[in-house]
Amino acid sequence: MLDLAATAAIALLVTLDPLGTGPIFAALTRGDDPAHRRRMAVKGVLIAAGILFVFAFAGEALLHALGIGFPAFRIAGGILLLLLSVDMVFARPSGLRSTTAGEVEEATNRQDISVFPLAIPLIAGPGALTTVLLLMGRADGDPWAQMLVLGVLAAVLAVVLTALLAAGWISRVLGVTGINVVDRVLGILLAALACQFVIDGIRESGVAG
Repeated sequence: MLDLAATAAIALLVTLDPLGTGPIFAALTRGDDPAHRRRMAVKGVLIAAGILFVFAFAGEALLHALGIGFPAFRIAGGILLLLLSVDMVFARPSGLRSTTAGEVEEATNRQDISVFPLAIPLIAGPGALTTVLLLMGRADGDPWAQMLVLGVLAAVLAVVLTALLAAGWISRVLGVTGINVVDRVLGILLAALACQFVIDGIRESGVAG
């Protein structure tokens, strides 16, 4: 259980990326009054939490409906997270956990950024959704293990909310270089986890013993 908790914490911290999301949120809300920024942060995290928790329970049923086996999803999800980890190690922007230039331009013209781009895709992006489903699959139907994963998810979302509320301070203290250093370290850990997901998927598929 401790191994699952550690894996969930690392994977979710990387894919939800509080340190990376904070500066983007600060830029999108520049010039807004503090009350509006707090409202957008809380609303965005709550919406993202709803999406992630629903996907945690309904994601496997969706895979079955599409005729996709979980071993195949483990392999595909592992590859997806591996690509994300490569972008993190080389400090490159990734569409898996950040907005594109066009999305940022569209968001600057909106007063309410809580749904887009904050909740989706900055917080509950493809990488986060994939990670949640992989972690729930790793719980292997054990209710206590699933509750542990969901508890870690809730804790990481609380960290994300804290990072959004303190986005300006974090940006000033760490700067771009500091954030990139943290991202590179987490990227290496995510690469190892992604490889493990692929190995587990291959084993479960029966291709390798």
